[in-house]
Amino acid sequence: MTAQQHDRVVLPAARVGTRTWRWFLLGALPVLVAGVLLGPAAQEAAYAVFAAAAALAVVAGLRAHRPSRPLPWWLLAGGMACGAVSNLAWSITLILDGPPSGLSVVNVVYYGMYLLVAAGLAMLAAGRGSALAGMAEAGIVACTAAVLAWVFLIDPVLETHDGIDGGFALVYPVLDLILLTMAVRLAVAAASLTRTHVLILFATGALVLADVGYVLWMASGGSWSGSGGSAACWMLFYLLVGAAALHPSMATGRGTAPVGGYLRSARLMTTVKALIVLVGPAATGYAFWSGLHRQDLDTVDIALPLGAAAVTGVLLVLRLSHSSTLVNRRATDLQAALDDQAALQQQMTHLALHDALTGLPNRLHLDRLIQAALRTGRGGCLLIVDLDGFQHVNDSFGHPTGDALLTEAALRLRQVIGRAGTLARLGGDEFAVLLHDGDTLTADTHARAVLRTLRQPVEVDGQRLHVTASIGLRGLACAEDSAEVLSDADLALYAAKAAGKDRVFAYDVTLRESQLKRIAVVDRLRTAIGTDAIQVHYQPIVSFSSGRFTAVEALVRWVPPGEATIGPDAFIPAAEDSGLIVPLGEQVLRQACRDAAVWYRHYGTMLTVNVSPRQLSEADFAARVMRALHDADLPAAALILEITEGVLVGAGAQAEQSIAHLSELRRFGVQVAVDDFGTGYSSLAYLRDLPIDILKIDRSFMPDPATGDPAQQVALVRTIVDLAHTLRLTAVAEGVETMEQTAVLQALGCDKGQGFHYGRPAPADRTADVLAEGMTAAATH
Repeated sequence: MTAQQHDRVVLPAARVGTRTWRWFLLGALPVLVAGVLLGPAAQEAAYAVFAAAAALAVVAGLRAHRPSRPLPWWLLAGGMACGAVSNLAWSITLILDGPPSGLSVVNVVYYGMYLLVAAGLAMLAAGRGSALAGMAEAGIVACTAAVLAWVFLIDPVLETHDGIDGGFALVYPVLDLILLTMAVRLAVAAASLTRTHVLILFATGALVLADVGYVLWMASGGSWSGSGGSAACWMLFYLLVGAAALHPSMATGRGTAPVGGYLRSARLMTTVKALIVLVGPAATGYAFWSGLHRQDLDTVDIALPLGAAAVTGVLLVLRLSHSSTLVNRRATDLQAALDDQAALQQQMTHLALHDALTGLPNRLHLDRLIQAALRTGRGGCLLIVDLDGFQHVNDSFGHPTGDALLTEAALRLRQVIGRAGTLARLGGDEFAVLLHDGDTLTADTHARAVLRTLRQPVEVDGQRLHVTASIGLRGLACAEDSAEVLSDADLALYAAKAAGKDRVFAYDVTLRESQLKRIAVVDRLRTAIGTDAIQVHYQPIVSFSSGRFTAVEALVRWVPPGEATIGPDAFIPAAEDSGLIVPLGEQVLRQACRDAAVWYRHYGTMLTVNVSPRQLSEADFAARVMRALHDADLPAAALILEITEGVLVGAGAQAEQSIAHLSELRRFGVQVAVDDFGTGYSSLAYLRDLPIDILKIDRSFMPDPATGDPAQQVALVRTIVDLAHTLRLTAVAEGVETMEQTAVLQALGCDKGQGFHYGRPAPADRTADVLAEGMTAAATH
């Protein structure tokens, strides 16, 4: 059965159950009224019918609602069955022989109804709490009821009507006392009284009233079948039991709203208990006065009320003691919960203000410390320490090794700084030291000590790791807030990185000015990208063997309207930092491909385009290059991509992705050149194994007497050229500016050259003229 089908079956059943218990009550009320007016035999038959109907209603409720604990309801059903059988037997006896007398099996069966109902009430109460829940209250009510029954009911009846029905009618108050006790326990033990509980309690009350009325009726000489009031209450008892069983709240968890909350009123319970305490002494006093008045003072008349009052007092003391114990236990539990909450709050506060890996204060904590230092005006300085090469360690050896390195770095920083300042971790591989006292000179001394200790190698899992650090320094003097201090220290750190790393750099206002200029450049560049303000100039590359222009290198220029041309050195770094290099590089690539397509078809001239590491980190870089070639109708074999050495030497996912892009493009025919070779991480391994075709020798190696020993310079160039040829790579010299340099490079066997000697970067139209002239000159020769 699907969930939808299940809902269609269950929900209507619940609605029918709700209507059924009401119809059960309303439909039987006319019969109840009529039963009051019947004769004794007919009344007993009516009792039997009502009892049988109640038993059937309990069985129907069990089948319809399926309570989680059905046994109490089976006991109630058994009690109703006993009532039906005994009342039917009495009805027959009345018809055949007249009113019965003495104890008989029928009496025993009828008494069994009380015991079964009491057992059912007890089990319903036990299912609502602990086994002893409500027992003290039930005992108190039982004792009070026993006193009242004896003083005002049993004793007067015994005094004035000896031998009433053989004394068997007096069994009913005793049985009622048991029922009343269980009913009180149910009312107290239940966390919340549902409609079913209320109906059961009212049924019990109706039965007790019927029996009390019956005893009084019999004592006054009434007929054996009882008064009309007792008859109505007996029939109502059976009706209420059946209605309780038919109500859906008999099953736990059916969502029936609780209705017994008013019984939980502390003021009401206190008032009731106070009245109960007064009942014993009052009843004892009444019994004593009554005995004196009759001149027949009996010991039992005094002893029983006093004994019940004593038991009531003991039970009250036990109940108060239990309540006190429970309150103390709950107070202890509450205090423990509050202590746990305070400890958890303290732990959460610590976690919120400290780094999980190193246990050091975090950025938020440092921010508060800086604010406090600024408020007190104590002075001091802030150092921001960033590990150089940490990303390489993470990528090469994994994050666990990187975490171990950070932990060791934190330990060393603690040892160096000591009590002179507070050490914090800002995140990643960045730490901060807030020096409490001293000026920038003192801070510089601490910073250099930090540099020295971090230069020492670190042993982690058998790996000997080498890292350095860059440090930005900012004094707290003249700072307005912590944000300014942190921002200025970051600028100083950025400057230390740009200056070559492994050094300390102190903040000055020129750094802020430079940053503002850089921000302004980024803002202007963002609007210029995609417009004609971004232009591409080209510088020719010459083959030393043929003298022809075999390629041109695309170089970006920024020409704001009405302003002078801005060279790449003025805006490329800002584009790299801001990520604008990606759209800028794609614009240059597409424009260069369109321009070079014509030159390649006419002159066979290839195109060289610079690619930044940020571009290579894009997941679809290779696809973008192929789209640019396709849209410009330029063959892949006509394109050379220039990269820096660091792109290939780095480790990790980014380097792997870059190599994958280049390898894919080479399969289509694109060539790869390493730009500025010899100034970076030169390695024979990557020259041999990685996807490159061309080495471009950096201009700093060009022979020039003004910059060094020409013989040594020539030797370096010869080494690089020989290395390139050994690895079957093409060697291209950059920065060729004189005929003498050309002659040296030709003598060394260098393949190609590029520089001012052959032409300066020029726009596309002038480059087209240069290429045409070069082709004509080559043809003439």
